[in-house]
Amino acid sequence: MSEHYFTSSPGGPRRPRTVRFRMDGHDVELASDASVFSADRLDPGTRVLLTETPEPGPGLLLDLGCGYGAIACVQAMRQPEAQVWAVDVNERARDLTATNAAALGVSSRVHVAAPEDVPVDVQVDEIWSNPPIRIGKQALHEMLGHWLGRLAPAGTAWLVVAKNLGSDSLQRWLREQGFDARRHTSVHGYRVLKVRRGAQ
Repeated sequence: MSEHYFTSSPGGPRRPRTVRFRMDGHDVELASDASVFSADRLDPGTRVLLTETPEPGPGLLLDLGCGYGAIACVQAMRQPEAQVWAVDVNERARDLTATNAAALGVSSRVHVAAPEDVPVDVQVDEIWSNPPIRIGKQALHEMLGHWLGRLAPAGTAWLVVAKNLGSDSLQRWLREQGFDARRHTSVHGYRVLKVRRGAQ
């Protein structure tokens, strides 16, 4: 039986490969492997998230569900004054993110961690995520509720979700939880949601 990309300790055979894509006029190469999200290519939703949103500002960023590190590495390269937490439950994904950050020369600013290893007092200025919809609605809501609670008062989260996987219902749920959740754009069947804390 194949393992999910949200398995914490993948035990399946390794199949190393390289994911190549072009971003900001530069060719990017990232190491990938079996049992991680979108192991063979840059996921289309992730590409939409990276190309259809503003570039990150300086400060503390979070790549939630980092996989092999595409978002964390690109945003660290774009914003040399940012520190990036790259968080994933999958230890193979975390190892790949650390490897890729080192290869791209941004390892001093990309902090790779399991969710439980992020200090409880960390607040982030921006969250970037292609969230793991397939973990199920309850687990997804628990995860987003926890990490959106780590946003600084003026912080912003950017979430990309396929329309056919429930982006509109997720937007409604976020609003029900008191967040200011707006559709930033809709491209190629993906919605990008801009999420902020509600009125304090």
